[in-house]
Amino acid sequence: MSVKIPIYASLSSIGAYVPSRIVSNEDLSKIVETSDEWITKRTGIKERRFAEDNEATSDLATKAARIAIERAQIDISVIDAVVVATISPDFFCMPSTACVVANNLGIINKPAFDIAAACSGFIYLLSLAKSFIESQTYKNILIIGAEKISSILDMEDRSTCVLFGDGAGAAVIRATEDKSLSVLDVQCAANGQYQELLMTPGCGSRYPASAEILRERLQFIKMKGNETFKIAVKTLTKDVVEILQRNHLSKDEIDFFVPHQANLRIISAVGEALGFSSEKVALTVQKYGNTSAASIPMAINDLYESGKIKQGSKLLLDAFGGGLTWGSAILAFGCQ
Repeated sequence: MSVKIPIYASLSSIGAYVPSRIVSNEDLSKIVETSDEWITKRTGIKERRFAEDNEATSDLATKAARIAIERAQIDISVIDAVVVATISPDFFCMPSTACVVANNLGIINKPAFDIAAACSGFIYLLSLAKSFIESQTYKNILIIGAEKISSILDMEDRSTCVLFGDGAGAAVIRATEDKSLSVLDVQCAANGQYQELLMTPGCGSRYPASAEILRERLQFIKMKGNETFKIAVKTLTKDVVEILQRNHLSKDEIDFFVPHQANLRIISAVGEALGFSSEKVALTVQKYGNTSAASIPMAINDLYESGKIKQGSKLLLDAFGGGLTWGSAILAFGCQ
């Protein structure tokens, strides 16, 4: 009787792309009533990237994906599925951004679809990929968090337009027999009770596109910042404690804590509550702003390109976003 060898999911490569256009706090102060001091004090953000008018979310995603695929040292033909997390898709409902990206890459006759979990999107993607790999449904999955948030920002609303930026992060999740280089655990959750705290209310089936909806600027992101902040800090901290306890790990066994890059005050509050030193906390919000589903893979990519993480490094990921959604993951970095 043959023994079935366990198969695990491994994050075997990472890649990211940011648009070339840098938008500083000073640039925004010329558009809305704000200042570098006001933005920096409340968010920690100094600048962000905005895509050009002719750049779509799929373009950012495709460029990040090419880097991840090259680093994975695999042929595009072996990719079994493409999944994109985004709240700023190329098209309202179809085709999916993943279909566009797959076509750009030359991936045909393979599943391609989007998910919408806002800033928690990449964690949700990891959960899906882990399930697909461990069930042996697929062997190689391309997951991408990509956003052109600037396309859904109200540039007359200083409470939101200063927070967000554009970018994309991609990873190849591959099957492995080496548990020491695997995605150890992922947990995701949501609570729609708080949906009105962070949402884009207009142009869906609830409030279809109309002259009135556009006049009221409901096609743009709306956020109740103070309420979201309080729930985010409490939820993120609790979520991390739970996943560490479930896996019988202490914070000292984590090489890097990679939180969603929404706001420096949230990152600092959660990091301090969990007892992580500043050296262990990935920080990119100051130069990219909040890139929603792209922020965690972009932050991992920054750690990788700076040489701070290597194969086997243990990462703890944590995110919170509109929905409200949240999630955390523990993984051993599989990229060489």
